[in-house]
Amino acid sequence: MADMGQVNSEHKCGYVTILGRPNVGKSTLLNRLMDQKLSIISRKPQTTRVHMLGIKNQKEYQAIYIDTPGIQQEYDSPLHKHMNAEAKNSLEGVNVILFMIESLKWTKPDERIFNLISKYKQKKILLINKIDRNKTKSDLLPFLKSLSERVDGMDILPVSAKNGTNIDTLEELVSAALPVSPPLFEEEYVTNRNKKFFASEYIREKLINRLSDEIPYRLAVTIDEFEEETDIIKIKATIWVEGDGQKNIVIGKNGSILKTAGEAARKDMEILYEKKVYLNTWVKVKKNWTQIDSSLELFGLVNNDV
Repeated sequence: MADMGQVNSEHKCGYVTILGRPNVGKSTLLNRLMDQKLSIISRKPQTTRVHMLGIKNQKEYQAIYIDTPGIQQEYDSPLHKHMNAEAKNSLEGVNVILFMIESLKWTKPDERIFNLISKYKQKKILLINKIDRNKTKSDLLPFLKSLSERVDGMDILPVSAKNGTNIDTLEELVSAALPVSPPLFEEEYVTNRNKKFFASEYIREKLINRLSDEIPYRLAVTIDEFEEETDIIKIKATIWVEGDGQKNIVIGKNGSILKTAGEAARKDMEILYEKKVYLNTWVKVKKNWTQIDSSLELFGLVNNDV
């Protein structure tokens, strides 16, 4: 926690949760707000599995953004239940709720999430993301009108997390809604996650983006060794799947997928850590791990605060 000594009496600080259905751009928004890559990104839903804090320090305020898993509508596994719990728990005790939807789309899952957050009295901002995909600005006007009637009293802001459109306006709205408070984290903190967490996430991201639609949701990555020296970090990681067929797919012909994914993950780690990285990976089978609560805990998906 930060030193509460010499603090501007008008300084603001608070928690801001980013909520929405899968694949609406929550992680892209966090990375844009933080001006760096914290959350892994894929076009495939269910990429984010655990919450992550992005701690944005400005002179007048500290905004603590919470990136959450997309709220699942199907509860077919303990993993899905865990992801929903992660998202819903992020609503407790926060100061601002950013409810993100996709431009020109209002789905049944969006409606359910809107009904969920309507029970909370915190400041709410409806973000219409991916406006960069609209052909013209006028395409958005009827949608905005229908939303203003549907979510009466909630601020509505069209944004592009990808391109940065209206992100400055969003930050102004957020800072205005935060309570007067000293910072809760020291200035050097940018997240609540450690280096091992990012190593496992970067490996998973590179595999997700190279595999077919089904396999990514059956993947988990654990870091077995993380040895940091002056000029290099040596990492040994295990990639877990649910069956031998999945193992063969993840490895790829002559190890091609595992090799290219590992190389891409290593390069991202070197940017993040600002050191050379030596990465060694193995693929192992743990039958039906997404259906077993104890496996979720083993893979850091339960009680995962660090």
